[in-house]
Amino acid sequence: MVAPVKEVPGEDYDPLVARHFLTGEELTSDELGLLIERALELKEDRRGSDALDGHSVALVFERPSTRTRVSFEVGITEMGGHPIVMRPDETQLSRGESLRDFALVLSRFVAAVGVRTAAQSALDEVAMHSHVPVINMLTDEHHPCQALADLLTLRERFGRLAGLKLAYVGDGNNVAHSLMLLGAKAGVEVAIATPEELRPEAMVAELAGGSASDGGGVTLTSDPSTAAADAHALYTDVWVSMGDEEQAGPRRATLEPYRLDASLLERARPDAIALHCLPAHPGEEIAEEVLYGDRSAVWDQAENRLHAQKALLELLVARPPLRPVA
Repeated sequence: MVAPVKEVPGEDYDPLVARHFLTGEELTSDELGLLIERALELKEDRRGSDALDGHSVALVFERPSTRTRVSFEVGITEMGGHPIVMRPDETQLSRGESLRDFALVLSRFVAAVGVRTAAQSALDEVAMHSHVPVINMLTDEHHPCQALADLLTLRERFGRLAGLKLAYVGDGNNVAHSLMLLGAKAGVEVAIATPEELRPEAMVAELAGGSASDGGGVTLTSDPSTAAADAHALYTDVWVSMGDEEQAGPRRATLEPYRLDASLLERARPDAIALHCLPAHPGEEIAEEVLYGDRSAVWDQAENRLHAQKALLELLVARPPLRPVA
């Protein structure tokens, strides 16, 4: 279910005034496009922004991370800021402090708060009581920072976003949700192929279709070959996500036909690329020769977490005027 929006009493609601980034719906299609262009600039000039000079950013990790933690810590540091990494067992949350009190206090100290947790409702509660921007670093329902990096990778490889086709095969999870929401908003045709029992939430697909722009949209199918046909990129994720370990065996059996391998890649365009948000399990959801092959853009995709998140932080914390890049 998509997170509810916090309204400002007595005012017309403006997602950028509210400053949170919880699902990706907070950005308009124009703002999303300009954010991706800014990320390209910051990739060219790693020291091109001092928007966090003198600021601290709290990064709260209920769930473990490699790419998210390193990319946020490095990005904040490169922008002149100070990252403060926090785990629940290192805070009073472990002793029963409410999320409300945690957010009210923490937002008095820092310029922004990133949260990586299981429950979207926990993230929403922190955002409801925070006086500074709250960023979704992953929940079970959404992974919008990953989708920003994915769009940056497509823009970098193909020179545009509008009119591209991205095919996602596998589990209809948080990554699939964010690809639908932000991909369609950026003008990308997002084709999702999953088993019937692992389809993404219908409400998210409907919302994504309603906010699509420039030819973007969402299609759902159970046939990976149909999704992959004429795609510019094929994308997959792990078959057993955090929290799904008890169903590992049945999930692997169900998802076996959804492996991203060379034969599926041949269904796509000749210049199509392979994507994976990592960590990967070669031979399971993706073939080793695809993950490490010439058509893989996985490592650029991983690096692009850094640049996309820097552009996001710059927007949410410094909020410079958004305007087209000359």
